[in-house]
Amino acid sequence: MNLAIFFDPLTEELVSAASAPTTLASYVTPFLDTFPDWRAADLAVIGLDEWRGSADGPPCGHGADAVRKCLYQLQKGSGPCRLVDLGNLRPGLTLEDTYQRLREIIAALLENNTVPLLLGGSHDLDYGQFLAYETLERPISFAAIDARVDMAEPEGAVPADSHLRRMLLHEPSFLFNFAQLAHQQYLVAPDVLAALEKLHFETLRVGQVRDDIRQAEPLLRQADFVSVDIAALRWNDAPGYYPANPFGLTNEEAAKLAWYAGCNDQLTSFGLYGYRPDYDAHGLAAMVLATMLWYFVEGYYHRRRETDFRGPSFVRYAAGLHGPPDYSPLEEYAEEGPDRIVFYKSQQTDRWWMEVVNLAGNAKRIVPCSYQDYLHAAQGDVPHRWILTQALLG
Repeated sequence: MNLAIFFDPLTEELVSAASAPTTLASYVTPFLDTFPDWRAADLAVIGLDEWRGSADGPPCGHGADAVRKCLYQLQKGSGPCRLVDLGNLRPGLTLEDTYQRLREIIAALLENNTVPLLLGGSHDLDYGQFLAYETLERPISFAAIDARVDMAEPEGAVPADSHLRRMLLHEPSFLFNFAQLAHQQYLVAPDVLAALEKLHFETLRVGQVRDDIRQAEPLLRQADFVSVDIAALRWNDAPGYYPANPFGLTNEEAAKLAWYAGCNDQLTSFGLYGYRPDYDAHGLAAMVLATMLWYFVEGYYHRRRETDFRGPSFVRYAAGLHGPPDYSPLEEYAEEGPDRIVFYKSQQTDRWWMEVVNLAGNAKRIVPCSYQDYLHAAQGDVPHRWILTQALLG
């Protein structure tokens, strides 16, 4: 597939060759005169400047370019960094055309095992990101990080406020699970959260993220793709959106979540949306987003490809679901049974997974979990994540 026909090249100043040899500018292969070989890359940056899905119209300036200026001046991390920048996507004749272009481009990158890093444009562009996964012909999971839950009724609502509803109701459905992170409850209608609960999807309020950010890690580890709206960050840390919100994630928390996403072995695309450079007079938000991308890339090169749960790098445990609480030390797994939940712990990263078998016994899924989930099971309580996954398996 000739992806070059969909993109406009970058200017030299965005990826300065005069940068220090240790910065990302010296390692990225950008689309300047020649379209880069994306098939040889691990990661590919895609700039977006499509705002027809937003009620506020386009900003004065290209957000992806502003972030690039910051990103490529950062020091290269510890990984090999096979990174290309495909330039800026040319919007389609209609907004739907843009969604379809994103679908084709991302699907081609997924087929090649190149991870797209989508940057800029209104948040509804993650619908095109979502559509690309239909080509995989398997159930997928995704996570959204946003101050709001964009599930407005499509009649009378702009796509940026209703795109999540469109994804959840897409037919044919290829969605297994969805997680909503960092929303602010006073910005979300109660019936919206009730609908997510009824669908057995997990949610994590911004206050819960702040209390223990490690709770977010299993949710991001289960996702095939992650979609971030800059409005999830508080205005003081990232003044690049409107209307301003004094509450939200800190820049440190946002960078940590990006790191979690990058470390996820199965995650294959990552989108940062909603940045408006005309509200970012001093470039603070651009630097925050650039740093989030840096942490994602660094996390990507710290992946451990932990998929062989029966292999020697995993220790298996079982927790009984009935009887008195068990406060004894963890005991290595022996035989499973209907009254037990099997857990897997990685000896490389200390991350945990949980095996869920549906009640009919004809479907099984191993899902990311936390050490706290194991402790709940060891005390005779069924973890909430096990209940939700059981419901999704049917």
